[in-house]
Amino acid sequence: MKIELGKNISPRDIETRIQAFWDENNFWDNDVNSKKTPFCVMMPPPNVTGNLHMGHALDNVLTDIICRYKRMCGYDVLWQPGTDHAAIATQLLIERDLSKRGINPNSLTFDEKLNAAWDWTKEYGGQIIRQLHILGATPVWKRERFTMDKGLSENVTRLFVKMYNEGLIYRAKRMLNWCPKQQTTVSDLEIETREEHGKFYYFNYPLVGGGFIEIATTRPETLFGDKAIAIHPENEKLKHLIGKKAIIPLTDIEIPVIADEHADPEKGTGAVKITPAHDFDDWEVGQRHNLEPLCILTLDAKLNNESVIPEKYRGMDRYVARKAIVEDIEAAGLMTKIEDKVIPTPYSERGGVPVEPMITTQWFVDAEKLAIPAIKAVEEGKIKFMPEHRYNLFMAWMKNIRPWNISRQLWWGHRIPAWYDAEGNVYVTETKEEAIKQSGGKELTQDQDTLDTWFSSGQWPFATLDWPEKTPELAKYYPTDYLCTGFDLIFFWVARMIMMSLYATGEVPFKTVYMHGMVVDKFGKKMSKSKGNGTDQIGRAHV
Repeated sequence: MKIELGKNISPRDIETRIQAFWDENNFWDNDVNSKKTPFCVMMPPPNVTGNLHMGHALDNVLTDIICRYKRMCGYDVLWQPGTDHAAIATQLLIERDLSKRGINPNSLTFDEKLNAAWDWTKEYGGQIIRQLHILGATPVWKRERFTMDKGLSENVTRLFVKMYNEGLIYRAKRMLNWCPKQQTTVSDLEIETREEHGKFYYFNYPLVGGGFIEIATTRPETLFGDKAIAIHPENEKLKHLIGKKAIIPLTDIEIPVIADEHADPEKGTGAVKITPAHDFDDWEVGQRHNLEPLCILTLDAKLNNESVIPEKYRGMDRYVARKAIVEDIEAAGLMTKIEDKVIPTPYSERGGVPVEPMITTQWFVDAEKLAIPAIKAVEEGKIKFMPEHRYNLFMAWMKNIRPWNISRQLWWGHRIPAWYDAEGNVYVTETKEEAIKQSGGKELTQDQDTLDTWFSSGQWPFATLDWPEKTPELAKYYPTDYLCTGFDLIFFWVARMIMMSLYATGEVPFKTVYMHGMVVDKFGKKMSKSKGNGTDQIGRAHV
């Protein structure tokens, strides 16, 4: 039989009719009462930051193939869909959008910003879901969740309070990466290191009693925060200077010359300026020698008003100050040489500016404790990685894990459930009413910070099944069977889910993790909506 298709075929019209037919008949729904063997998959929730990107398209196409196959094999399949509020990424795009419309985000109240965020989420979160429909994905759409919907938000708060009461969450003053543009801490995983052409500056610090000690640095603008100069105790050339006093150039401030193995005799001059408030290695040296750190930068990376800073430099941007300080050191006859140098510079991935090591008070999770059962579960084979070599990557990171900073100085996200009285006492409770009762009726103010988005998305496998309620879905489908995601999320998300799920439920979140490769642009760079190098594989015209 010969069939004429016609000259004006519209694949989009055909696909739209088929998709509507699928949706109206709920072909893909799970049946919790079915006697069929369950098979459960969690959709990596795409961020509500615009159009669906290629990585999510790849995740969902691969998962769709698995789910369709399992249905054909007679399984009761639950493919759980949803979206992520993606705190820092979404806030950045919302602020850009407001600015393009002539609205200064800083002029808005907290509630006005939140309203703008919810409007954005409604538009772009819905758009992403529509694009997944067009892609032909077959999750159980009626179970769609959002990381900031009421039920999931309550779970985030509940788990935070529980972990705090058990000593797994604490507040402390630490040195962390700070993004001067977005005015928040960022994790090591949210940093990209760029090789940049810079300078190595060699200059002298006068010694009390006469003479000089030469140091080399890439950051002369931090010298007003210096607390010592370090020399390796076995440095035959310079160890006779240990115990002397040096004077910070352009000031009359005296600092000690100390012995510490951090100072590599083969690097630079062998003498190292120690600025405990603005360098991670220097922070460690300061801890060993009881050096009081002094922050000389504002949160937007300008020299502050500390009395140790000559008035001329106060308020200068860090790079403007660098230029001025170098010129003045040269004028004072203390500069010995300047070398061109390629410098690995850490940038905030989202903010697009160099980060600053900053000492701030933040909230942390004791990740070392949470890692112990996670490592054990993977070693015992309760979770299988595909390809198998991802096992080694996971274990190497987990066995060297550090405290997890979960507070962010953002307005979009889950607010930290901590309240403070006038004396600074903290009350961590699920509601303000409980906090007031705990305080004895005092007037309280809630913590302004929000939670790292991975703290909430780390609860995705069990929270979307309505944990801690003992629902039929939780009993039947958890632990889940399979997860498909990019290998770049092994630390961000996969590790967090394993740690949080084992803590909350006592069971692993999934049995198999398939880690696919990255979708990159023509330069080999990861495609990202925030970088503008992604492609819209479906297009706004389709939605």
